Amino acid sequence: MLDICLLGCGGMMPLPRRWLTSLMARYNGSSLLIDCGEGTQIAIKEKGWSFKPIDVICFTHYHADHISGLPGLLLTLGNAQRTEPLVMIGPKGLERVVTALRCIAPELPFEIEYREIYGPEQVFEMNGYRIRAFRVNHNVACYGYTVEIDRAGRFQAERAREQQIPLPLWSRLQKGETVEQDGRTYTPDMVLGPPRKGIKVTYCTDTRPVKAIAANAQDADLFICEGMYGEPGKEEKAVQYKHMTFREAASLAREAQVKRLWLTHYSPSLVRPDDYMDQVRAIFPGAEPGKDRKSIELDFEEE
Repeated sequence: MLDICLLGCGGMMPLPRRWLTSLMARYNGSSLLIDCGEGTQIAIKEKGWSFKPIDVICFTHYHADHISGLPGLLLTLGNAQRTEPLVMIGPKGLERVVTALRCIAPELPFEIEYREIYGPEQVFEMNGYRIRAFRVNHNVACYGYTVEIDRAGRFQAERAREQQIPLPLWSRLQKGETVEQDGRTYTPDMVLGPPRKGIKVTYCTDTRPVKAIAANAQDADLFICEGMYGEPGKEEKAVQYKHMTFREAASLAREAQVKRLWLTHYSPSLVRPDDYMDQVRAIFPGAEPGKDRKSIELDFEEE
């Protein structure tokens, strides 16, 4: 099961009832954070989740509303006596940017492992899930992220018997291990059926609509996408500042055939996103306005 919480859905500046951009995902004891805007720590506390399991932080880009909460979070993790390494993923320049921010969080009891993204797309495998970073179109280098959890095929006991695979090896093969015993090599594909549908979440913000977004969000269980402007007449402003409107996000969701769409990263002037959802749902019926701490539990589909 993958737990998702949209910690903050604001863009540019925090508001009394809207924190800045951040998303947290929990899977199998690991916590992943995407962006860390001002107020992220408060939002985590309000949600009732823990800071300590955060072992990966991804950044879409380095504008302040996406990274300004990082120094305080690092201090909190350090004060909790964390010693395990913390992985950070982001566009080129990640280590330089974080090092500059750490002038106010200089001493930490854990190492930071930097993984900078080069090129239009890059894949990272860790903690039982896959993170796919893909370049989008903002006025600085910016990436969206897809998080995927694969699901192996069903274990087929009859095939295991037919191939005279020893019973004690069955559980190891089912878990994906390759086993060598008595001069013979046993592989998981000998006992597993075709892969089953896994879990997929795509997150992107601060961008114009580009083909890479729909391609990477294809068939996602949840697509969290920027909707900077919901009001009519903001189309030119969206183009000028390289952001998206509600309708553009809905069109991407429809093209990608996702299950559900959450809008996020609202302009401070957008006070009531719900007022514009009818026009959005006319394009994509599964659209919902994002709200701080909006959450969902995603599980593998029943067969």
